[in-house]
Amino acid sequence: MEPNLHHEERVFINKLAYRFGGTPHRGDIVVFVPPAELASPNDYVKRIIGLPGERVETRNGYVYIHKADGSEMRLDESAYVAEPTIGYFLSDVIPEGHYFVMGDNRNNSGDSRGGNWTVPLSDIVGRAWIVIWPPADWGRAPNYRLPALITT
Repeated sequence: MEPNLHHEERVFINKLAYRFGGTPHRGDIVVFVPPAELASPNDYVKRIIGLPGERVETRNGYVYIHKADGSEMRLDESAYVAEPTIGYFLSDVIPEGHYFVMGDNRNNSGDSRGGNWTVPLSDIVGRAWIVIWPPADWGRAPNYRLPALITT
């Protein structure tokens, strides 16, 4: 999740964020149990990019969201992505109750693009809340609400 979360940082997770009717938002950093096909004993930390009913596309260095109504919007990710996304990708429609996730280090991230998998809400452990270690990095986790979409 570089450049926003760093290796060896410690982060408090809000495990109740989505348990009582709350739903993940585009831009939330979540901790989740990875899909079984990845055979990882560790939880993953990624940012929610696509919501149920949408398709996610990467092209020309940008991430586009295709809504169910046929509209297409480009994400403004300038606040948290240091390098443009390389390569082309188009996801399947994200199933109800699932989320498409990507790492902030887009060009070096094992995320929903690899295998076109999504994360069911039931596998989300919680939302990143506060960075507590090292002390110099203490502060709120860099979650961004991303309704700020550019219609294309």
